[in-house]
Amino acid sequence: MAYVNPERVLSPKDKVREVRVLYNTGPGPGRESWSIAEVNWGGEERVAIRWNGYDGGDGVGNPQSRGHPTWFVVPDPLKEAVMKEVERLTKTGRDQISEGYRAMARDRAREAEAKDWTEGLITDAGASEG
Repeated sequence: MAYVNPERVLSPKDKVREVRVLYNTGPGPGRESWSIAEVNWGGEERVAIRWNGYDGGDGVGNPQSRGHPTWFVVPDPLKEAVMKEVERLTKTGRDQISEGYRAMARDRAREAEAKDWTEGLITDAGASEG
């Protein structure tokens, strides 16, 4: 198998009722695909972590039970530290995206090229209507 989408990890069925992924590194070629989620674990809201596997890899990530992907429930004394790190990671990701947009907007030559390209699409579309 390969990368396992953490939103679909609902095992063990007698414990996991709901999964809300808080942070997911997503699929990729390396072994660094992991997620943190809030899960309803036997009627109780808990924080859980899992390694999702990777593109081209074997298995279903870790943890797993009898070939089914599962979650590792974070012990309560570690919950606050994990949630602070999730907050930092998601903020850093948003900041990096925002900075990327700002850098693109500062690149006047690229902006002009993009404008010319989009205006060319409008012209092309208008020509096909006739």
